[in-house]
Formats: sequence, structure tokens, C-alpha cells
Amino acid sequence: MKVKKKSSVQEDSVKEEKKQKGKMKIPEAKEEQQRQEEVDSDSVYDSGAENESSPSNLEDMSDGEGSDSEDYPSIRDTDSEDEESGSSGNEGDLNTSGNDGLAIDHGNEDESDSSGLHEEVEESDSSEDEVAPRNTIGAVPLEWYRDEKHIGYDITGKKIKKKEKEDKLQSFLASADDSKNWRKFSDEYNDEEVELTKEDMKTINRLLKGKAPHGEFDPYAPYVDWFKWDDSNHPLSNAPEPKRRFIPSKSESKLVKRLVLAIRKGLIKPKKDEEEEEESVYPLWGDDSNSTEKDGNHLSYIPAPKPKLPGYEESFNPPLEFIPTQEEIDAYQLMYEEDRPKFIPKRFTSMRSIPAYENAVKECFERCLDLYLCPRVRKKRINIDPESLKPKLPSRKDLKPYPVKCYLEYRGHKDAVTSVSTEVSGQWIASGSLDGTVRIWEVATGRCLKLWEIGEAVTYVTWNPNPEYSILAVSAGQDVLLLNIGFGNEEVQKKTKELLCAETPSTPDDTATFVSWIQDETHEGTRLRHFKTVSSVEWHRKGDYLSTVVPADILFRVLSQKSTQTFSIKLGGIAVTSIFHPVRSHFFISTKKTIRQYDLVKGKQIRKLETGLKEISSIAVHPSGDHIIVGSREGKFCWFDMDLSTKKPYLIRQWHKKDINNVSFHRLCPLFATCSDDCTVQVSYGMVYSDLNQNPLIVPLEILRGHASSGGRGVMDCKFHPRQPWLFTAGADSVIRLYCH
Repeated sequence: MKVKKKSSVQEDSVKEEKKQKGKMKIPEAKEEQQRQEEVDSDSVYDSGAENESSPSNLEDMSDGEGSDSEDYPSIRDTDSEDEESGSSGNEGDLNTSGNDGLAIDHGNEDESDSSGLHEEVEESDSSEDEVAPRNTIGAVPLEWYRDEKHIGYDITGKKIKKKEKEDKLQSFLASADDSKNWRKFSDEYNDEEVELTKEDMKTINRLLKGKAPHGEFDPYAPYVDWFKWDDSNHPLSNAPEPKRRFIPSKSESKLVKRLVLAIRKGLIKPKKDEEEEEESVYPLWGDDSNSTEKDGNHLSYIPAPKPKLPGYEESFNPPLEFIPTQEEIDAYQLMYEEDRPKFIPKRFTSMRSIPAYENAVKECFERCLDLYLCPRVRKKRINIDPESLKPKLPSRKDLKPYPVKCYLEYRGHKDAVTSVSTEVSGQWIASGSLDGTVRIWEVATGRCLKLWEIGEAVTYVTWNPNPEYSILAVSAGQDVLLLNIGFGNEEVQKKTKELLCAETPSTPDDTATFVSWIQDETHEGTRLRHFKTVSSVEWHRKGDYLSTVVPADILFRVLSQKSTQTFSIKLGGIAVTSIFHPVRSHFFISTKKTIRQYDLVKGKQIRKLETGLKEISSIAVHPSGDHIIVGSREGKFCWFDMDLSTKKPYLIRQWHKKDINNVSFHRLCPLFATCSDDCTVQVSYGMVYSDLNQNPLIVPLEILRGHASSGGRGVMDCKFHPRQPWLFTAGADSVIRLYCH
């Protein structure tokens, strides 16, 4: 009998080892066969075989012969006697040559028995049957041999030299001529070209289809019972039946009684056998936009849009207000056809007098054209909870302290208080009013310490930010007064008097023609007279520089040098207000719609901010210098983030109904405030983070009320205390209020 077996190409050393194994004696193989005879569960036999435990059959099973498949020969067991013999030829015939080892001659009787018993033989999963790799370097990456002339070593230790790479053009031409090129691939590990056989391709195709790799494998083979029932005289369990199987269960009877009681009370309703037929009723004028029906082409059904339902106008007896007059009907004829109403209501006394609708056929035809020609698109509506769109803001309790209620009032002015300013230490405040007076107040007690009669309406007051000087700048009409308050020790008073000494400048400048320095003996200060009305005055952080804004120009003054300079850069509009940068040598100028930032050292413009507001009223710079808030005459508030490259505001809010008169930042706390003519002050939380990826946190906190309106004006000015979270407000009702936390 010829048996097909796998042939493997092995090296000389492997053959020598197998030859030594082939010298095993036949009696050892027979002892192994006898052991397998005793264990019935070690092998699978056909149920129709007569002699299952015959030595010849066991020998055939151990030898791995008798496979029915020629495409997939059986894999020999490594411990069997046939494995010890030499490998077979290409066709699978058993070789008895001496070079291949010891061969066992099987008789015709064994062949007939084995053919009846074995339908298929299990294949071995042992790695010894696989072909040994040519390259023995293991898991070493081939990149290590990139600069070498070899790619590794074979089993004998000889170098495996690299093959010369063919030219791409030659390899392409060779592949085009070779019809089997699609089955070839290169093995970089062993540096050789491998060609897949037809059997390999069949196996791959079966794996791609999700089938078993072996063609003769039967996934639905009949079940083979491994247990031998022929000689079994006793059952698996011979225990007697328990008594509980013949007595009714008490627990089940209790459960049945409980269910019966629940059904009688109506707690449990049994299901009806006959299902109730649903009424075939549908809404005639209902909206079937949510219908899930499908047409014959299995496309999603999109219902046609419903026509407009008739209303009161289409009624045969409409109300009188719907019936147009003859003048209105004549006016319809003068209108464009698109704007002209398509239906004019008429009134009929009875149903019999209603004529036929003249446009019935036309509208029906247009409706059919719309249904036939117009494409339909289903638009999905996004259902979003409005609460989820609101930003998650922190609690107001976590943002304390901030001003909440009025703690003290400063009364004494007879007209509207236009401006208020706080001293650096926070012990004193100065206020200016339209009654032409300037007052100095003590913050803690509300006592008026000093009073100056200016003679003109005071529009702006500001305290020198340098504690070494005790100077207050007052803007009244075309003059700016620099007043010596008289606070501080002798050294502070000495420096203040030297700074306010009005001497004629040694080098005349161009501004001497329209700006003059005059010594004011009445108020013990210096008067700077301009040719136009001064709108705002701002100090530099060093206290030696002063800027004034007039309708035509912006002027800079150096008090130590008694000199005045003009801002020669074109602004592109009328200047409204100006402010110095709190850290750098920069200067901000705001016109009615834009804000420009200039570098005073280089004398050029750095950036231009577009507010998008109708008219700017005031600006304030954050103590860090990277953020600006802007108030407008229309009640809108803007926040600019200077770290962003955009020129547009980061945030715009409508917090007031009327004009915003002033905006202010706190020097230490993350607070800012806006005051308006609607007699309210909006206090907000504005936290600025050092992380540039995190946006500033802006939370409105409190709306402060208390000022009364006078002449259409409300709160004129607001300033924060330099150290405490307090806010001073100046109102048109001639009252100054202090709000504390």
C-alpha cells in the first residue's frame, strides 16, 4: 500500500540526527503499541470497524498511514516507528532504502484492516515538522547587517552573502514576461525568492472566505461517541428516586394561592388571546413629516410639504376687518405682482351664492408640478437644551469680596460731581463739581478737609500717582491747575514746591505760542493755559509726565523741565481720551471708534483696535497692561485681549440702557466697574490668567443703585480704592457714595 507523506528539505546535520533516531529497535515500537491498546480514549476509530484493538490497526495509527486525502498527506508522529524511517519521495511512496533508516514492512492484511478503520488521521502541530530557516540569526533586526556583505549565518556557521539586486527595469521586464510572477515574493530574512504553489493559493483563498484551511475538513461530521456502551451492565447512577418527587410541593402551592388571590383582586391581569384591532383612523390635516414609511425602491420616505390651510380670509362670510375697501383694492393694482395679495376676501350672504373658484384648476396644476418636479430634502432639527448653552460661571460666594452696599455718603457739593480721584495711600479722595469747587475728603469719616474755589466748572480731577509728590491736577475750562495739597512731610513738600515752580523754559519750543505756564498765587499752584477746552488729564506712573487731551491735539508735559510737546502723529479722528501704559513706555489714544497704541520711545504706532462702537466715552487699562476695557455712549462695554492677534474685541456686552460715563479697574483685586447715566454701577469680576491658553474669566457680580437722576445724567464717575475692594461713585445728584463689601 502506498502512503503519501510530507517531504522536507533539511540540512545535513538534521539528517544525521534523524538517522540516529532511526536505529530504534522494533520491540520498543511494539511495547508502545501495546500501551496504546489498553487506553481506548487515546485514538478515534470508525464505529463500523470490527477489530478496533487489533495490533495491525494500532500500528497503522502510530505509523500515520492510511490517509484518504492526497492533497493533504498525514503528519507522522515523532515517536512512531515510521518517523524513524527515512522521508518519502515526492509522490508519497514508502522508501525502504538503507540510507533513510529502518523501514517496517506491512502486510496485505494490515493494509486491508487499516483502510477500513481510518477515515482521516490527525495532523501534528509540532514545530519539528516545519522547515528550518536558512538564516539562524534569530530575532536580530536586518538593519544591523545593512552595511555588511552578508545577512547572517546558516546552520553550519557560514555567512549568507547578499544577492546582487537587479535593475528595476530588468526586474520589471522579467516580471512582465513571467506569468507566475504574481505568486512570487521575496523573503528578506533568508534573502531568497519564494513561489507559492497551487495548494498554498487554495489554502489562502479558503482562509479569506472564512473556511477551514484543509479542503477535506468536514465541520458537520457526525458525532462519534467515545464511550463504550457494549459491555456496560450498570447505569451511571443507581441511586433510588427521592420521596420529594412523589409528594406535592408546599412552596409551589403557596405561590399558586398567592397568584390566584392577586388575579381575583385585579392586581394581575391575564393577557387576552385575541388582540384588539386598531382603528384605521388617521388625522386628515395632520403632519406626516415624522412618517417612517418607505416606497417601493426602499428609499427613505420624505412627505410632501402641506399646502397652507384656509383661514378667515378664505371664508365665504369673513369678519369685516378682513374685507378690504375699494381704495385698498385700487392700491393693490399699483403694486408689483409679487407683492400683490393672491386672494382678496369677499362676503356672501349664503352658500348658494358662492361662485366656482376661478383658480382651482391652476392651483391644482401648480401643486402637481411642485410635487413632481421639486426635490425634497429632509432637514434635521438640532434639539439643544438652552441651559447647556449658558457658560458655567462660578458662584458669587466664591468671588468675594466685592462692593455690595453703600457704606458712606460725602455731601457738600451744590451741583453735579463730575470727577473723583483717590490718593495713593487710600486715606483721601478728591472731587470736582460743576459748581466750580474742588474738595478733599477723608475716606474713613467723610469730613471735608480742604476746599478750592476755581471759578469755572471742573470737568476732571486726578491725583499724582507718585507718593513723593503731593499734587492734584484739575481741569477747568481751558486751564489745567496743578495744586499743592499740602500733605506729607517736609521733604515731600520741598519736592512738590520745586516741581510746581513755574519758570520760563530755557529753550523755547513750538508749543509756547498756545500753551503758557503761569504761577497761580491764589491757589498756590501752577496754571497751564491752553487755547481750547481740555477734556481729560492723565498722569504717568512716575508722576513727572502729564498728558492733556484737547479737541485738536494731545499735549505732553514734563514738569521737571517745564516743557510741552505735541503728539505729531495723525490720529485719523478727534481724540476723546488718553491713558499711559501701566508697565511699558506705551501710550493709548482713543478716538470715537478706534483705539491706537503707540511706542513713545520709537515714536510709532504698534496696534490699532477696532471697537465697532458708535462713540467711545472712556477706556481703562488692566494693571498687567495686556487687557483694555472700553465704554461707549450707547451703553455697550468691550473687553480687548492684547495677547490675541485679532483687532476685534474679545467680549461685547450691553450692561446699561444709557451712556457709559466711565470704566475703571482695581489695582489689586480682579474687579472692574462701569457707571452709566441710568443711575447704576455694574461691578464685575475679571480674572486674567498668566496661561495664554486660558481665556479671561468675566462674571457680572452686582448692580449698585442709589444715585438719583438730575438733568438726564446719572453716575458721572467711579474709582476703586487702591487697597480695599471699595468703590467711590460721583453722581449728578451732587453726592459721592462709598460702596463696601
